[in-house]
Amino acid sequence: MFAIPFSTIYAMLFLGNCMILHVIRTEQSLHQPMFYFLAMLALTDLCMGLSTVHTVLGILWCFIQDISLDACIAQAYFIHDLSFMESSVLLAMSFDRYIAICNPLRYSSILTNAKIVKIGVAIICRSSMLIPPVIIRLKFLNYCRPHLLSHSFCLHQDLIRLACSDIRFNSFYALALVICTLLLDAMLILASYVMILHTVLAIASREERMKSLQTCVSHISAVLVFYIPIIGLTMVHRFGKHLSPMVKVLMGNIYILFPPLMNPIIYSIKTQQIRVRIQRLFSLKGT
Repeated sequence: MFAIPFSTIYAMLFLGNCMILHVIRTEQSLHQPMFYFLAMLALTDLCMGLSTVHTVLGILWCFIQDISLDACIAQAYFIHDLSFMESSVLLAMSFDRYIAICNPLRYSSILTNAKIVKIGVAIICRSSMLIPPVIIRLKFLNYCRPHLLSHSFCLHQDLIRLACSDIRFNSFYALALVICTLLLDAMLILASYVMILHTVLAIASREERMKSLQTCVSHISAVLVFYIPIIGLTMVHRFGKHLSPMVKVLMGNIYILFPPLMNPIIYSIKTQQIRVRIQRLFSLKGT
């Protein structure tokens, strides 16, 4: 029943993000900071899809309902690592928009290729250093409760609920991670847009104000698409003990699939440079 819809979603996810990466790689005019960050976002979304496709479609097509503890922990690591990386990329993109609008004359001198490489390395190192302690700890817990996960993939929240060991470290560390990374990133993104709005409102021309704000629409949409499902899933796991299991399954799938699926669509529609290149790509294939 759900095999074909989910296969279609994954196909669109992979096609959309690969197309964004291909267009940015092959179009010399898109070799700019804004599009480098977009390529980072597309690559992160592509990896998120790859981290779950085998278990989700394995269940739906082949009825494979078992996964080893090591494989489950590895999948949980990649899912959470990529989520934190996506949050970091969205923060970097908000910094890009802030510089472009508030300091346009210094844009190219601030966001040099070397700086972008350093930002990319910092994004990878940040999540790769923060996530392992809580994930490695999962390997040493005793699991005595029924080995039944809430989702068709492995999440830290699910695994610690199966443990009969002391999980206080995992709970506190995970909460600290959310506060110090995801919440902090969200606050910094909000702060950047407060400063952007302050700058835009000072522009005399209404047409110029709208043009400046238009460049932020895609990023704001991507931020909402990412953070709203995370907030929803967190609320369900923290306070939804009496909710139907289907609600947890739905929120989990939205959290995993909605951002990688929607981001290429958002940027293809709202970003003129990307839209024009994709249209040109399809027109060339059609001839």
